[in-house]
Amino acid sequence: MSEQYPERSQEAREQSGRDLAIMVYLIQAISLFTAVPFFIGVLINYFKRSDVRGTLAESHFRWQIRTFWFWLLWTIVGSLTIWILVGYLILAINWIWVIYRVIRGWLTLVDRRPAY
Repeated sequence: MSEQYPERSQEAREQSGRDLAIMVYLIQAISLFTAVPFFIGVLINYFKRSDVRGTLAESHFRWQIRTFWFWLLWTIVGSLTIWILVGYLILAINWIWVIYRVIRGWLTLVDRRPAY
């Protein structure tokens, strides 16, 4: 006999999405000191993306995913150009940019506003 689970209310979906987004912002903040958690955070974003469709957290997931991909791009570019010293500058700017993205995203989420 199969039981049907009632649909979660919109409010419960919103809260769950906000909780996940906060967790990923925390993971991204930790990633400033070691990169491995960044990959875990983006995997959470991709696996739970369908769960947050139509909620406030959807824009934050998009923000977090884009933060990851641009971080990865500029980390690779910076790492490849370290030998000409400009890579250090690229990596430093990238690090500051991620701090900005995490703080701005987190604050807009706490204010219950979309990331974009």
